[in-house]
Formats: sequence, C-alpha cells, structure tokens
Amino acid sequence: MTPPRFIVLEGVEGSGKSTQIRLLSAWLAGMEVPHTSTREPGGTAVGEAIRGVLLDRDGLEMPAETELMLMLAARAAFVREVVSPALARGETVLADRFDLSTFAYQGFGRGLDLEQVKQMNAFATGGVEPDLYLVLDLPAEEGTQRQARDGKTLDRIEKAGTGFLQRVREGYRVLSEGEGRVQVVNARGTPEEVHARLRGLLQGNFPETFGIPAV
Repeated sequence: MTPPRFIVLEGVEGSGKSTQIRLLSAWLAGMEVPHTSTREPGGTAVGEAIRGVLLDRDGLEMPAETELMLMLAARAAFVREVVSPALARGETVLADRFDLSTFAYQGFGRGLDLEQVKQMNAFATGGVEPDLYLVLDLPAEEGTQRQARDGKTLDRIEKAGTGFLQRVREGYRVLSEGEGRVQVVNARGTPEEVHARLRGLLQGNFPETFGIPAV
C-alpha cells in the first residue's frame, strides 16, 4: 500500500482549484490510488451548513472575528470526520482549501492578527497538517475575469472586491516563503497545462504515492 497523503489546493477566487481537484481525482482513479476528494469549508453536514452562512447568505454582514470562528468550527468537524478517518483508511485526501486559506483570507485579507489566527487554527485542527499545499497563483483581476466569463454568481467573500483579493494573493506569496510544504504554481494556461504542472509536483515530491507504475 502506498503511503496516504494530505494534499491541499489553495489560491484566490477563479484560480481553478475545483477544476484541478476533479482532474487530479480522475488521474488518481486511473492509477487506482485510493483517495477522497473534498472541500473546505464543507465536507461534513455541519461544515456545509456553516458554508451556507459564510458564503451563500447574500447581504449578511459579520465581523472578521465571527467569520474566522465559523471557518474554524467547520474545520474542526472536517478534520475529525473527513481527513483523519480517510488517512487512517490509507486514502490520500485531496482538499479544495484548508488552513492556508484562513491565514491568507482572514489574516492578510481581513487584517486579523496572524499569530493569533494560527493559534486558534491549531486548536481546531488538533495538529493535523497537510503534506503539501499547492497554491494556484493568478492575479486577482484575472481570477475575477474568469468568473465573469464563466457566468459564476459571486459569494459573500468573493464580493469583498479586488483590493481584498490582492491582499489575499500577496498573503499566499508571503506564507510560501521559506516553507517547503507550500509550493506556488502558475495558474495561467489551459486546465490541462495546469494539471500537468500539479501532477509533476506531486510525482516529484511523493513518487512512492504518485509515481507512474511500471508497465
């Protein structure tokens, strides 16, 4: 059995995370690598309910601190009900967002104290950490243009504006500096081109899990 890995895709809105999760899942299925694909906030009954409050309640305003604590409440269930059980079963976990999003969005984007955010997050996760974060990097305005072209209805956080999303993008860049578990990936190009970049990084970092089997 190959070692299971916890892999997270991160990035600003419109960077293509959901598409890449689907492509990676299909790739792993083709190699018969057992895995779970999921998203955050969400992935559990309580997480999806919190997601609805955080993202889908148009016009609902809340303090940044409230937003943070809702995110962390969803994460506590996500780790205990989805991530830890899947890893224990020997399954690799592919997640659309995890705690790096919180550091970038609520820390850099909303301006909350980053060290305090990290301390609160550690309580929510119980120490569970991804093996690798793949940050899909794209200028905020390009992500917004992609969403408009695709006809996407913006959620509450996406409506925070380009300035907010630019701070988030810069946050991801700062968080990646000197952190080997965070790798920034160019999100420009076709979905297939970006997928090839991600696949190469996974195979390079964890060949025992993602290497192509010998024929």
